[in-house]
Amino acid sequence: MTIKLLGLTGSIGMGKSTVGKMFQSLGIPVYNVDAEIHKLYDRGGIAVAPIQQEFPEAVIDGRVDRPTLSKLVVGNEDAIKRLERIVHPLVGQDRAEFIRDAEESGHSMVVIDVPLIFETGGEKNFHTIIVVSASAPVQRERVLARDDMSAEKFEAILARQLPDAEKRDRAHHVINTDCSEEETFEQVKKLVEELKNA
Repeated sequence: MTIKLLGLTGSIGMGKSTVGKMFQSLGIPVYNVDAEIHKLYDRGGIAVAPIQQEFPEAVIDGRVDRPTLSKLVVGNEDAIKRLERIVHPLVGQDRAEFIRDAEESGHSMVVIDVPLIFETGGEKNFHTIIVVSASAPVQRERVLARDDMSAEKFEAILARQLPDAEKRDRAHHVINTDCSEEETFEQVKKLVEELKNA
């Protein structure tokens, strides 16, 4: 049996991490790309040395300082590409190990939480794409409430992301988070049942 790969995506502030935790609480292994990048960037992480070579000022006290790195790359296509050349292969290797472990443990599906599935042409790597979505005012309010966020940074991030409406159109399933967490969880439970029986 081939394990089903469910791609979980959605623009910034849509509630993707919350939905990922809901899948996890239903016993489905979730690989969160952002969380894994945090580990790669932390002291002792394998991305620290190559990033220090490329962006020396981004490494502080032996770990990659994300706000500093963000200032160096956001809005700079060349810098983003240089960073991606370092990080993408490391994440790819880690993700492959995660999928193999889940399959060996007898799981029938895993969720891979990736912010930029469509933007990187990654949809071909998944059996099913799930998009997490909310209205633009709710999204904006959530994002601007974050500590290290400014309106300019939010606009720069949005500019690199496919519009929400297009993501919804290209998804196999949409989870709407413009509602209570209980209602969102009901959508997730229903979808899991559907996928198990598919």
